[in-house]
Amino acid sequence: MDVKEFLGLERHGATNQWSLGVQERVCTPGDFLFGGCGLGAMIVALEETTGRPTIWATAQYLSYAPLGSTLNIDVDVTVVGGHITQARAVGRDQDREVLTVNASLGSNTLEVGGIWVTPPSVPKAMDCPERPFPPHAQDSVFKHIETRIASGRTWDQIDGTPGGPDSAFWARFPQHLDPSAATLAIFADYLSGALAHPLGRHTMGRSLDNTIRMVQVEPTEWVLCDMRVHALVDGYAQGIVFLWSETGTLLATASQSMAIKLWEFEA
Repeated sequence: MDVKEFLGLERHGATNQWSLGVQERVCTPGDFLFGGCGLGAMIVALEETTGRPTIWATAQYLSYAPLGSTLNIDVDVTVVGGHITQARAVGRDQDREVLTVNASLGSNTLEVGGIWVTPPSVPKAMDCPERPFPPHAQDSVFKHIETRIASGRTWDQIDGTPGGPDSAFWARFPQHLDPSAATLAIFADYLSGALAHPLGRHTMGRSLDNTIRMVQVEPTEWVLCDMRVHALVDGYAQGIVFLWSETGTLLATASQSMAIKLWEFEA
């Protein structure tokens, strides 16, 4: 299974039009399209339409696509250069625009370069405890992605005590999907849950934007999602995610703005 099959994304012949059925596996616990799955689907459509890999992509979320709806995606290839294609994709539920993605796609070579950030020191994935979700969050994308806590607290350990802004977890698809810009975009959208660590309280986050910047792709079963929350002021939060392979290779960086609410639930 590849990420296109996991998402349920379909292309309409040889056109630049695609469709995504919003089913449970791509939804939030609130029964609407998970932002990372929306961005991931758009990235697949952009890459296959242009024939080039993602360098950078950003999504602006305008509305919701509820469970059972169909997201219709139109890709517009704006500029095609020798190394870079500039393109955008718009996703609509009937006549209502749900999200817009702008992207640069392409590849190049240069004899110099480097990576000047380092991964956190954490145990290997299988040495980390599973990252459980409460029952009311099970019927969602979270049921279809395996996660293990590398640093930070579990759901049950969030007890009102403030903590640090950094946390990390390992993630993989049980189907062992190869890493790609689309799969990394899905993992990166877990950032909204990281607000619970500094606050010490459970939160809900609605993505206003998601941006992913690709570094390189290498085979890895697990991806380390190194999350760093920067601020939460007047209900809006920002943070970044570094995405690492099991060997410590930087795969991508991601950033996000979120509208945050406290998650009230029955214990």
